Amino acid sequence: MLIHHHKTLCVCDFTTLLELSQPKISRHLAQLREHGIVSDSRKGRWVYYSLNNQLPDWCQRVINETYQASQTELAELLKKSLTSESCCE
Repeated sequence: MLIHHHKTLCVCDFTTLLELSQPKISRHLAQLREHGIVSDSRKGRWVYYSLNNQLPDWCQRVINETYQASQTELAELLKKSLTSESCCE
């Protein structure tokens, strides 16, 4: 839902928002990438993740509906909003 909201995020953004370790986040993102749910792009030494724009319609609907249903929880998480001084810029 964070990727859906922000469109593109770096691993360091996830560590900031979720307060989890970089290896744990990277492992989960690798699984999502392997299954075609997210895609990644490299800018220098940083890897940015976004939702795969080739997802089937049914998958996009599930993500959109889950996003809409999770607005309360997501709002709490986003109170930790990312600063303009991201670690990867």
